[in-house]
Amino acid sequence: MSFRYDTSGRWLKGNTHIHTPASDGGTDEAEVARLYKGAGYDFLFRTDHWVPAVSDETAPPDAMLWLDGIEIDGADNAGGYYHVVCLGTLRGVERKMGLCPAIEAARGQGALIVLAHPYWTGNSLEDALRWDFDGVEIYNHVCRWLNGKSEGGVHWNAMLKQRPGTLAFAADDAHLRPEHPGWNGGWIVVNAPCRTAAAITAAIRQGNYYSSCGPDFRSIEFDGTSVRIRTSPVQFVRLVGPGYFGEQMGSFDQADARGKLLTEASMTIHADWPYAYLEIEDARGRRAWTNALFV
Repeated sequence: MSFRYDTSGRWLKGNTHIHTPASDGGTDEAEVARLYKGAGYDFLFRTDHWVPAVSDETAPPDAMLWLDGIEIDGADNAGGYYHVVCLGTLRGVERKMGLCPAIEAARGQGALIVLAHPYWTGNSLEDALRWDFDGVEIYNHVCRWLNGKSEGGVHWNAMLKQRPGTLAFAADDAHLRPEHPGWNGGWIVVNAPCRTAAAITAAIRQGNYYSSCGPDFRSIEFDGTSVRIRTSPVQFVRLVGPGYFGEQMGSFDQADARGKLLTEASMTIHADWPYAYLEIEDARGRRAWTNALFV
């Protein structure tokens, strides 16, 4: 196994689940780009329902970099109902073909296949394991707004047990309509040498990014025994392993934590754990997650 992270490049903030009026989004692409650029974003994936995106692969320094994707939905042959985000440039993926052929078509064209908002959709753990998804949404911001079912951590850990390389994504699923107003609540931050579609896509495929609802990882390094991180000020650092295994640094005592927040940590890796990832939590309860540290 090898350590996943190389954080020597640039940190680039992006969102992997965005809708426009091409499907059910309420705000045009230019205004979406303006809003997100103002919040410090470098790239966005357009993932309209059953409408494959086709974007320019370059963007001037002052413009948003749009990347291609699609969201598909439907039931599989076992009766599980899914929403699936496919990240990549796709051709010939249409609603009339149905979910299963669409997943296979997207996978055949090299897209990353991500299980979207499994808690909100009602997916069982068996559903999550059935399709060998490349990743899962560990947090979906619109689902938090709709009914609080934003989390995907239980599904992710079940998937990691079967496929330790399964990626995690925090995403907005932004629609920017009055009934779906939320945005900039969940995102990923990739580490890449430059802000191009190729570099960002490669970093995502490698898992060289973290997901966040607020706090930041500044660096993630491994010395052969321990993982060392630098972060924005956080109240907790957790090393999460399978089942009940894990370690943590920090305190629940808010008064004690005030002025004593963590900005760096070192935690020993347990070689007998099949997977491990890091979770940080700031004083407001907002969290961020690495991917599984080793592949």
